[in-house]
Amino acid sequence: MEKVIEQTARLFLISALRYFVIAGVFFALFYRLFKGRFGKNKIQPREATGKDFAREILHSMSSMLVMTVIAVLILFTPFRQYTLVYGSLTATDAWYLPLSVALSLVIHDTYFYWMHRTLHHPVLFRAAHLLHHKSTNPSPWASYSFHFFEAITEGAVLVLLVMVMPMHPIAIGLFVVLGLVINVYGHLGYEITPRWLRDTFLFEIVNTSVYHNLHHRKFKGNYGLYFRVWDRLMGTEHPDYVAEYDRLQERRFGAAKTPARSANTAVKTVAVLLPVMWCLLT
Repeated sequence: MEKVIEQTARLFLISALRYFVIAGVFFALFYRLFKGRFGKNKIQPREATGKDFAREILHSMSSMLVMTVIAVLILFTPFRQYTLVYGSLTATDAWYLPLSVALSLVIHDTYFYWMHRTLHHPVLFRAAHLLHHKSTNPSPWASYSFHFFEAITEGAVLVLLVMVMPMHPIAIGLFVVLGLVINVYGHLGYEITPRWLRDTFLFEIVNTSVYHNLHHRKFKGNYGLYFRVWDRLMGTEHPDYVAEYDRLQERRFGAAKTPARSANTAVKTVAVLLPVMWCLLT
């Protein structure tokens, strides 16, 4: 028991440090050091307050403690024997380890979409998810700002991952770090995607900071975490998203002639990705 407590304290300190470094770097760059320079990148004109930042940090610490307990349960208790976590690296991991990280992000996005959409049920929203939505103009500190119940549902994805897919602790660590970086970007409050993204197939798939910011502002639609896929499949993407994104990018880069897009772009995207999502569900 003493060892479990020590591991919990150690992992919590690591998690807190990771949060303050990653979220703190983005916050320092966009909200303090180069705030004027990135003025055109700002999604919402109004400013968040110090009270907002303090609330987000406080609840993020609480969420990280919950997620730390889940990680300790998986890695340092007898529960580990019931998971697919493995310890020894082999030559196979040269390709499997990065593949497992990529697959974990895809599975997480599917899990998050349905979990997030469920949390928007009026009862669950008022009881738990409303706390996260107090950040109507989110900052990087809002990345883990969850109610205790939501923190459990957020962290539970790690249990799902290690039960359905072999994962090395290094892969778990990379998954957590990548997830935090992407989450911080989603809550950044500034759009930093390059101009060329808009005219690529990638734009039809991935989320942007505008995407998630619109969810915080409107409270409906855009439930996905990393990708637009589930929102587009289920018809829950906010209808204003592309126009909002284009408006901000025009402010950043000036008017640009966008190549004509096929009216069936969304259909083509779904047709390509549907088999992938089907595999994850069967």
